[in-house]
Amino acid sequence: MDRDDLGFLLAKATQRWNELLQERFCTAGWSEVRPSYGSLLVPLFEQDGLRMGELARRSRLSKQTMTTMVRLLEREQLVRRERDPADGRAYRIVLTAKARRFEPVADQTLAELAELALDRLGESRLAALKHDLKEWIET
Repeated sequence: MDRDDLGFLLAKATQRWNELLQERFCTAGWSEVRPSYGSLLVPLFEQDGLRMGELARRSRLSKQTMTTMVRLLEREQLVRRERDPADGRAYRIVLTAKARRFEPVADQTLAELAELALDRLGESRLAALKHDLKEWIET
């Protein structure tokens, strides 16, 4: 095994991406928001009020990890659980006002990092990378 190993490169690229996210979140005054929260926040920014099962599917997280992550986001007052009116036994995860204030910061940060990636890779290489990563995720 060496540092050219695909798994190693993917892990290190993710680590670097998360470092850049965290730096920018801290600079913007949102140090309590961890990059890992994006696994839940991004799907909720797309569609708020998802049931736990659907949020787990969209975030590609296990039930156990979902439960832990939701608790962390609740602790930071970014989400809250609400009973689903259609099924009183199920819960929906709902963004708080605090999360809505963070959303533009997240959008701006992701746009900055996307621009950085575009500058480094160029349009065609970036498009190919995104395509390939989506394909890998769906495997």
